[in-house]
Amino acid sequence: MRQTLRVRQLEALMAVTVNGSMTAAAAGLGISQPAVSRLLADLEKTLGFQLFDRRDGRLVPSQEVRFLQPSVERVLELMTQISDVSQDITQRKAGHIRVACLPGFATSHMPKVIANFLKDRPGVTMTIEPDRPERILEWMIGEQYDFGVTDGFNGHPAIESRDVNVRTVCVFKKGHALENAAEVTPADLAHEKIIHTRRDSDFFVRLSKTFQNAEVPLNSHIEVRQFTAACELAVQGVGVSIVSELDAVKYVDLGLSFRPFKPFQPHTLSLVRPVLKQPSLITLEFIEHFSESLRPFMMPAGEAK
Repeated sequence: MRQTLRVRQLEALMAVTVNGSMTAAAAGLGISQPAVSRLLADLEKTLGFQLFDRRDGRLVPSQEVRFLQPSVERVLELMTQISDVSQDITQRKAGHIRVACLPGFATSHMPKVIANFLKDRPGVTMTIEPDRPERILEWMIGEQYDFGVTDGFNGHPAIESRDVNVRTVCVFKKGHALENAAEVTPADLAHEKIIHTRRDSDFFVRLSKTFQNAEVPLNSHIEVRQFTAACELAVQGVGVSIVSELDAVKYVDLGLSFRPFKPFQPHTLSLVRPVLKQPSLITLEFIEHFSESLRPFMMPAGEAK
């Protein structure tokens, strides 16, 4: 049975090839000369041919070794690369993360979070896939993605989730009369055209109930799927909307104003990942980083919904 080559044998072979002596090779490898001699003797036995000729006091690689040398160099370079990457993985500086998120997040909050995360992690790569909540849950159940950001999640045994309640605000074009208010209530919107999320969304159902409880009509004007679309429309002055503060802040420099909406109406985000898929260290670190990015927008515990 043929013996398996060992990396240390190949390192000894290249060290002697470069230095021309076992003494210099041993010093470069940080081992004793007899240890180098044993490594080469074992390697010569495994390969089945002579490794070196002695000429004028130097060890000169045989023609067989010269033929083998490019392959050995590639192997040692690959081993060095594997060692470096392994160290980067351990230090959370390498790896690949697959993230699924709501479409609005892909163009609003997520890019800055990712940029900050990757700044000191040059070896980390990512896949960002925006889609509707139903599709995100399918991906999580199928273990196709490592982490997801969705809403309206009602639980599934194959998915681990954590809910985060984000503050919502009333958004409108700069110069609107609502800028004079410290906060906006349903009564303040009695005569406003409302831009809102789709009618079958949990957020719209809860928002509608808030208007009903205040005995104020919700004057539906435009129905959208994403908060970012609502913000874009509000900037154009076609109506006002109640959206996540996460999205609203991105449009302030584009002509949008906003005020807190009362009574408190949170937008509940669900941070999800597959239960049975063991997350990588870098994935866990990104999830924590993303969670921290939400903290400034989170509704304080104890505030009424």
